[in-house]
Amino acid sequence: MGSDSENEKSVKERKKMMAVAPIAKPLAGKKLCKRTLKLVRRAAEAKCLKRGVKEVVKSVRRGHKGLCVIAGNISPIDVITHVPILLEEADIPYIYVPSKEDLAIAGVTKRPTCCVLVMTKPTKGELAQEVQEKLQGDFNQVAADVKEMASSLF
Repeated sequence: MGSDSENEKSVKERKKMMAVAPIAKPLAGKKLCKRTLKLVRRAAEAKCLKRGVKEVVKSVRRGHKGLCVIAGNISPIDVITHVPILLEEADIPYIYVPSKEDLAIAGVTKRPTCCVLVMTKPTKGELAQEVQEKLQGDFNQVAADVKEMASSLF
């Protein structure tokens, strides 16, 4: 019986990968994807997260820094094609994850999300010291992996 559920999981994973847009590069591998979504969840709990294309673009234009996580299975793709260019101009690292549904779950929202901007400091108020250090540590680790992946791609 265990093999059936594993088989179903692999079929679901293949379907997710088939839906990914061709421009979704750099695409996070399984391990980096898991760590990135974990970081998104921590940021959402600490209220250091901007969700959606409109909010992310507004934050980037205002000069906020962070890590952008973009869903790779957006349809139509025109919705997010301008975001990577904007992020590169602002020198903000970004990574694609295969599923907008997984990104929404990690971002603690029910609505599928195109992209999120993970910031290390909340826009309003302050964080507890230990929460801030944990978020900063996770952020630095994922950002370093993303920059390494992006530099090998380009």
